[in-house]
Amino acid sequence: MSAAHHSSEQTVTVTRTIAATREAVAALPRPLGLVATMGALHEGHLALLRVAAGQCAAVVVTIFVNPTQFGPHEDLSRYPRDERRDAELATAAGADLIFAPPVAEMYRPGAATTVRLDGPLATLYEAAERPGHFDGVATIVAKLLSIVGPQRAYFGRKDAQQLAVVRRLTADLDLPVEIRGLDTVREPDGLAMSSRNAYLTPAQRAKAPELYRALQAGRARAADGSRAIVAEVTAKLVIGFPPNLRLADDPDDPRPSFSVDYVAVVDPLSFAAVGEQRPDPAILDTMTPDTMAPDPVAPDSLIIAAAHLGATRLLDNVAVGPATAEASDPGSSDSAARQEATARQNTTPYEPHPHGGAAAAKEE
Repeated sequence: MSAAHHSSEQTVTVTRTIAATREAVAALPRPLGLVATMGALHEGHLALLRVAAGQCAAVVVTIFVNPTQFGPHEDLSRYPRDERRDAELATAAGADLIFAPPVAEMYRPGAATTVRLDGPLATLYEAAERPGHFDGVATIVAKLLSIVGPQRAYFGRKDAQQLAVVRRLTADLDLPVEIRGLDTVREPDGLAMSSRNAYLTPAQRAKAPELYRALQAGRARAADGSRAIVAEVTAKLVIGFPPNLRLADDPDDPRPSFSVDYVAVVDPLSFAAVGEQRPDPAILDTMTPDTMAPDPVAPDSLIIAAAHLGATRLLDNVAVGPATAEASDPGSSDSAARQEATARQNTTPYEPHPHGGAAAAKEE
């Protein structure tokens, strides 16, 4: 049952095995929603949960730090984990079942199947920066959809390429589930919420919102074409904003600076590049927006960027035309839920149980 139907004595079951999860799911009412997470829940996850609870008769939350989507030198070992806190947050936000399996349950000895996509989705941007990442994402999402069997699954738009991968695999495999993408939930200063934001030092945290500001600056150049957008975003990331401009690659400047992985304008479904683009910051001095001939940019295109602040990698995106992106996705039409999620950003880490009782979890 959704959060609106939880009683103060409601106990939310936590399952550890696929068999127990399928048995528990069979008893839940339909339509059934799924919110797949790696734990370390924040307001972005909880916003997905609240929307799912409002649109579905029951909601399953998965908590699983998936090792196959981490590269050999990434942060698998230090990725934040606090399952008790996550269970409390998920329960208060409307979860009816929590599936938190061990790695050995999801990847058994002898497993030899991987879900792998082709095309720009599987070769460019995040796929190029993190080889094998989307193989791991596609495989675990396909497994979770098979185990839970939801009618709707909810994902955030911050990880736009991941959302496109999930849409593509469910369409190609004819999976009977509706994928709903919801707007990125941001901190009051604009930084997209992410579990990895906890890695930022205070100085880096103060710098981090400039990623979103740079994307907004790029969107303002949309009429000048995709090359102008890429040039504007890259310049803002490398040089900064007045009055705190910096020389690119100045080793004597102690302030935190972005190391840009990519900036691009892409189709939101295929992630094919839109128009002619030159995103390499190494040629920043040749990228003069005012001298570039405009190339058409469809209003539903995405401006995407990824950059490092120290050891922490941040990624974000904005739509060239936000209204068109919303209109194409029924999962994002709940503006009241988005406003509520934004309002909660300045409140306590999680809300009390709807009827005042303590959220409880029962393990199976």
